[in-house]
Amino acid sequence: MAFTATKREVGEIYTFFRLLADGFVTTGTAQATASDVQWPIAMLQREEHDGTRRYVLDGEEIHVIKGKVDKKGIFTADGEETHLLRADFEGAAQLLLGLLKSGSGEDIEIPDGLEAFFDAINIYNLEARTEDRTDIAIAFRHQDAPLSGFCIRCRLSPMNPLLDGGRTANLKLEQSGVKFAVPTVNKVNALPEGNNAVAERMLMIERLGGVLKYSDVADKVFRCNLQMIDLHFPRVLAEMVRLMHLEGIVRTNELTERIKQMNPLKIKDELIQKHGFYEFKMKQFLLALALGMRPAKIYNGQDSAIEGMLLTLADGQIICYHRSDKATFSDFLYQNTRLEKGSTEKDKYGYLERENGSYYFKLNVKIGLLKRS
Repeated sequence: MAFTATKREVGEIYTFFRLLADGFVTTGTAQATASDVQWPIAMLQREEHDGTRRYVLDGEEIHVIKGKVDKKGIFTADGEETHLLRADFEGAAQLLLGLLKSGSGEDIEIPDGLEAFFDAINIYNLEARTEDRTDIAIAFRHQDAPLSGFCIRCRLSPMNPLLDGGRTANLKLEQSGVKFAVPTVNKVNALPEGNNAVAERMLMIERLGGVLKYSDVADKVFRCNLQMIDLHFPRVLAEMVRLMHLEGIVRTNELTERIKQMNPLKIKDELIQKHGFYEFKMKQFLLALALGMRPAKIYNGQDSAIEGMLLTLADGQIICYHRSDKATFSDFLYQNTRLEKGSTEKDKYGYLERENGSYYFKLNVKIGLLKRS
């Protein structure tokens, strides 16, 4: 009997099968297109509910080795090894690609034939379950390092964000100017929910004589993480989120251009124009997010287990970005990310709230990849 999977799950397993079928991955450009450089794959590693699978590419065959990885990252095989043909994965990948392109809803029905193939190769989780947030690990033939951990993003399905918002990703603006009475605060907060509710509340505060000025990051860990980029970076980020709501600009590079014009840090023009200060800081931040920075986890500048990103394009081609080429990786993120709006109720932002005798208005930071460049 056929089963149902989400588009995100199908997008991840498609990417995995496509890599096994091709035996290589093409590096990406800053514009999210394929370059003319291909990296041959020696082995793929993926986690299942009952352990680790290694897929070793040997000509037209794939050797599937089942085992366990200990806390030191050492793989131990348990004696089970299966030999499969790359052509089998080619056929399965084409079927999955067709399902992704034809499916109009969030869920996709997996036909019996594909389900039987999953069972035959002992794949039960279409999305990998890992503690280190990697979706897959790859050993390339040209690299000395045995494995590189990658996260997968697929433009044919909803994509996990780089920064998933949440209450720990809130920034606080202090309300000053006119002192609001409680009925006025209630009137502001009572504005109906909608896509522009946050902007409408900020504009209403201004009409009533209030001023919203950056104050702090709501979560102390996220504050320190942002300050690792620059001591004043939280203020810059708050201005970008404010602009996103008030002016409707969402793309990271376009918001950064507006920040250059505003110059919220009041730095010298030479530092802005010749040294590209704001672009440089934003690229550092995006790269840190892509390589593992999280709002509620202490970030010390060291890269996590994630070493790169695999991006599946709308035509099914896969391109990769790796930390060994940070310039291209960060340029890609700068040109292909946007600020997004999370749920005001769930993430607890977009309202005037009283704290220690003052009122604060929180904004939420959520950053995702563009569906198309």
